[in-house]
Parts: sequence; structure tokens; C-alpha cells
Amino acid sequence: MKDGVLAAVLTLMAFEPTLSTISAQLGDLPRRPSDALAVTLTLAQSVPLALRGRWPAAGLAVIGTAFALHQAMSYPPTFASIGLYLSLYAAGAHQARFRRGLVVVSSAGYVVFVVVLHSLGSPDRAQDFLVFYLALAVSWLAGAGMRRWRAEEAELRRLSADVATAAERARIARELHDVVTHHVTAMVVQADAAQFLISGAPDRAGEGLAAISATGRRALTELRHLLGVLEATGDSAVAHRTPTLGRIGDLVEQARLSGQPVELAEHGDQRPQPVDVELAAYRVVQEALTNAIKHATGRSTTVTVHHHDDHLEVEVTTDGPADATSVVPLSGRGLAGLRERVRLLDGVLVAAARPGGGFSVRALIPSRSDP
Repeated sequence: MKDGVLAAVLTLMAFEPTLSTISAQLGDLPRRPSDALAVTLTLAQSVPLALRGRWPAAGLAVIGTAFALHQAMSYPPTFASIGLYLSLYAAGAHQARFRRGLVVVSSAGYVVFVVVLHSLGSPDRAQDFLVFYLALAVSWLAGAGMRRWRAEEAELRRLSADVATAAERARIARELHDVVTHHVTAMVVQADAAQFLISGAPDRAGEGLAAISATGRRALTELRHLLGVLEATGDSAVAHRTPTLGRIGDLVEQARLSGQPVELAEHGDQRPQPVDVELAAYRVVQEALTNAIKHATGRSTTVTVHHHDDHLEVEVTTDGPADATSVVPLSGRGLAGLRERVRLLDGVLVAAARPGGGFSVRALIPSRSDP
């Protein structure tokens, strides 16, 4: 559409006498009166620009031939001759195949054109023809530069999309790890407890089985949420299903059902936080309780949340044997993944064994004003 408008405008301007002085001229041969052929050659230098984006080489061939004939037959100058520069720019910018061949053929055609003008008695000198050729080359190079810039921009967008995709995959992998590890660990512990109760206290076995059922339902709910994100359904309720600070109590209650004695303490007034901040805090508690259930079953655990003006502090401490280094892995998707999640929020997470036995997980996450 834009190319068609350009061709139409250039064609109309070509028949405006006052614009005839703005033209590409070469040869300086004696002028002859305009006739029907001159009008045809004028149109042939402007109309093909309508197709310069789709068939740049063909447009350059038609416009270049028309320009050469127009100059060789010494017709009056026309503004349409500017189409030669525009067609060269389009060829440099849009021609995908045989680019070098097109340059060679065009240069050879220009040499033939110069020889014809010289044989017709053109008074122009060799340097005049060379300067005109360089002006044409600049038009081509400008188009080639635009083509290179577009290719670099496309490659940059592709690389940015790849990085974003990799980051999103890593984020979803962390979410899956947190959800599956926590809930499955709780279910395993609850199943073991239920099996023990069935053999020792059958009347209480139902409580253990109910806990397993509730844990499984919570796991399915969170997995459905993650699947909704993967499918990019655009469901407006997704944000409301994301675990938040208010659901830390559910984690504590679930740990208690698994037989882990857990106490929850909150200090300060809770303030609205962005989803990523609240989710990070939730995952810190979830991962710490998962490790407590796995590595310090039955040991007293305390979850403490401090709501400060400028940051959120979450700490989970668990009593246990003095050697608790296995609970604090240096790599993997658990605490190591949480460190990366918190770091991306300009926070810090420290997980270490306690001097008196057991271990602690402590996270400081800056508060933000865009909940």
C-alpha cells in the first residue's frame, strides 16, 4: 500500500514542470521535444515503484532501462528520474537472493550505458560518470544498511524471546518442584502415619486418610493453576489462585496434619504486596517445612513472619540434631532455586545449620509499592 502511494505521488510530480529541474541527469546531450515515447519512459521510471517491495530486482531493471533510454534519447528532464535512486535503495533493502549477481549485472549495464552516451557525443568526462555511479552506489548501500539493521533487530528480538522463554521455563520448573515436593512429601509422611494407625489405633486411621486426601486436593489445585499458566488461557482468576501470605497458615496446618509440630507467629501489620513477593515468601515457608518434614520429622518448628515498612522477613527454624548440613543443599531446585527467586526481587535468602542443632531458613524480601 505504501509503495503504491509512493509510486502514485512520484508519477503526479513527474508531470509538474517546475519540478523537472530536480532530476537525475547524465550525458548532457542536445534536448529533443517530448512525445508519446517520452511520456511512456517517464511512467516507466515511477510506476514500477509500486512493486519495489515484492519484486525489487524487476523494478530496478525496468526503471534502470527506462532511465537509460530517456537519457540516451535526450528527452527533457523529469522528476520521475528520482525513481532510479529509490529503486536502488529498495533493491538493497529488500532483495534476498542473487544480491551480488544483481550488483554485477547492474554495474555492467551502467558501463554499457556510459559507452552508448559517449558514442552519441556526450561531453561528460570519465569523472562525471564515476561520480554518478558513486551516487547510485550510495543509494544501494543505504538500502543494504537498512536490511542489515532489520536483520540485527530481528535476531535481537529472537534472542530476547529465547531468554524470556528459558526464564519462564525455569520459573515453572521451580513452581512444579515446590508444589510436587511439598505435597508429595506430606502425603508420604501422612500415609506412613495412617499405616501405623491402622495397625495400632484403627479408630484414628480415618484422620490420617482424610489428611492425605486434603493434601492431594491441594496439590491438584496448584498443579491446575500451573497448567493454566502454561496454556496461557488468560483466565482472570489465575492471580486469585496464586498462593499468598494469607495462606501460610494453610501450610502450617498441613504440616501439623503430617505430624510436624509447627508454630506460626506474625509481627507487624500485614500490607498488600505484589504477587511475586507474596508468592516468594509463601514458597520459602513451603520449602522450609518440606525439609523439616523430610529431615527432622517430629521436631519442633517455628514459622515467623515480620511485616516491616520497607521489607518482609520470613524465618523458619527447626530443632534437630547438630549435623543438619544435608538439609541445606548447595545446589538443586529446592533452596538453591529459592535463593534465585528471592535474588530476582532484590532480596536475600540464607539457609544454614543452627549451632545448637537443627537448621533455619531466613529470607529478606524488599517491599514494593505496586501491589
